[in-house]
This record gives sequence, C-alpha cells and structure tokens, in this order.
Amino acid sequence: MIDYRARFRSNLAIAACGLAAFAVVPFVANSGLMFLAGLVAINIVFGMSWNLLFSGAGLLSFGHAMFFGGGAYAMALVSLHWPGLPFLLGLAIGAGAGALIALVFGVIALRRASGVYFAVLTLVFSELIHLVITKTTFLGRNDGLVGIPRPTIETGLFTLDLTSATAYYYFIVVAMACAAFALWCFQNSPAGRLIQAIRQDNLRTAFLGTSIFGWQLTAFVLSGALAAFCGAVMVPFTQIASPEIAYWTVSTQPILFTLLGGAGNFWGPAVGAILFGAIDYGTRAMHGLSEITVGTLLLLVVLLIPGGLLGFLQHRRQKKRRKPTEPAPKRTEAQP
Repeated sequence: MIDYRARFRSNLAIAACGLAAFAVVPFVANSGLMFLAGLVAINIVFGMSWNLLFSGAGLLSFGHAMFFGGGAYAMALVSLHWPGLPFLLGLAIGAGAGALIALVFGVIALRRASGVYFAVLTLVFSELIHLVITKTTFLGRNDGLVGIPRPTIETGLFTLDLTSATAYYYFIVVAMACAAFALWCFQNSPAGRLIQAIRQDNLRTAFLGTSIFGWQLTAFVLSGALAAFCGAVMVPFTQIASPEIAYWTVSTQPILFTLLGGAGNFWGPAVGAILFGAIDYGTRAMHGLSEITVGTLLLLVVLLIPGGLLGFLQHRRQKKRRKPTEPAPKRTEAQP
C-alpha cells in the first residue's frame, strides 16, 4: 500500500531543498548565472507540463512550443499595448491563450489521430503557429516583439517592484514553485489518478463509464495552459518575444528534460532541466557542442537506462533492498 503521507513529506523536502538552492543563486553567482537559473526554473515546469501528457494521459506531443509561444506572445502584447492592465491578469491571459490553443487543436487531433500520428499532428499544428507568427506584422514577424517591460505589482496593501532582474528572478522562483505544487496536487487528486488509469487501460476505464476523449482533452488543455504560463512568465525576464520560442526545436526541450531525468518520476523533468542547463552553460563558448552533448547523453540514457537518471537510481535502490543476505557458511565436523 502506498503511504501518501510519507510521499508528500518526501516531495515537500525535495521542493524545499530546491527552493533553497534557487534562492541563494543571486548571492553566490553573477548576473549571467542568475539569468540561466531563472530560465532553468521555467524549463522545469515546462518539462512537467509535457510530462503531464506523456506519463499522465499517455499522449505524446511534439508541438508543445505552440503553447509556450502562445503564452509568451499573449503576455508580450498585453505588456506593450495595454500597459495599464494588471500584471497578474496578463499572466492569466497568457495561460488562457495556451488553454485556448490546446482546446482548438486538441479537439481536432484527439478525434482524428492517436499514438505516433497524434504526435506528428501536434508538430504540424506547432509549425502552423510558428508560420503565423513570422507572417503577421502585428506580432513583429521574424523580428518578434522587443522592449517588453518588467512589471510593478500594485495592490491595496502593498507594492511589489519587479523591474530589476533580481526581483523578477525571485518572482519566477515563487511562480514556478506554485505552479509545480498545483500540478502535483492535481496529479495526486482523483482526477489525476483517473487520467493515469486511462493511460494504463483505456478500454477498461471506458467500460466503467469514463469519457476517454473528455479526460484526455482535459489533460491536453491543462498541459497547454501550464506551458503557456511558463512562456508568459519568461517574456518580461528576457524582455523579448521571438518567433524562435514557437519553433519545433523548443518542442524538443521538454522531451529532453523528461527523458533525461526520468518520465516515471514527478521530479524527472526537474533533474533533466537542471542537467541540460549545466551542459548548456559548460559548452556556451563552443557553438553547436551543447546540442551534440545533449543528444549523445540522451541516446545513452535511452539505450542504457530507459527510465532516466531517477529511474536508474530508484532501480538500484530497490535492487539493494531485495538483495538476499548471504547464508552463513556451514560448520563441518572435524574428521577423526
């Protein structure tokens, strides 16, 4: 029987350690490393949003960049054209844009295809969004949208100035922590377990009266909204919305994060995103080496440890627990 209280405490301890590590970055690192750490925090939740589909609903998506880019551009447009709009409302609009894109394309894709064909269809939709961005003057075409300001959150009780890079970095850490906690709560709720049951045996789940299409679409919309929220949070940090964030290469990133860290573990995308960020920083002066290194590492993981790094460590730990104790040597009587 699964001890949910013990699992909650262990996950809470892991989250606390991670938050503490991100919190000390501005004190021990330069501005470049702090910027990279902020992007890593965003990529962690971006990877988790993809894993919600893959390990949760059993849906393989090659087009997650369309949600990320949709949220980023929605936030950029709000910041540039409606500067008086509350910042938190802008984030909600960004997440809503991703949810709307997921709803429209999800209805089409889930009804028309499944398996690999579904994955290819999401890639086609993602490229369609990228093409629309590059051909639309209102969205900046190939130049994108630049000069996106960092906000100041004003309420009746306090004013939170996020115009500095350090202040906005801490906002990213808090926002991503809240998003990850909300995702963990959903995955461990009855609705989350129902979606996992659909992945494990959709025929039996459908026989019990569950709408397979409805719950898969729900997972698709939630995943799109979470990915779009990550894009919306990122835009004021980088202060630019480029068409590259909606390109197909961005769709490969959450896949890399998840497979490197381990798709079967909630924290797998986090481990993969941190490892990817470390490799990217270590090979920053060598053009193209980062992609080669990550690709080679991913190939080794798929071939040698298909469960990812966390899956490998968990397997080793379980193997040690199941290892039988060696029998004591038999005592033999002395020969006369």
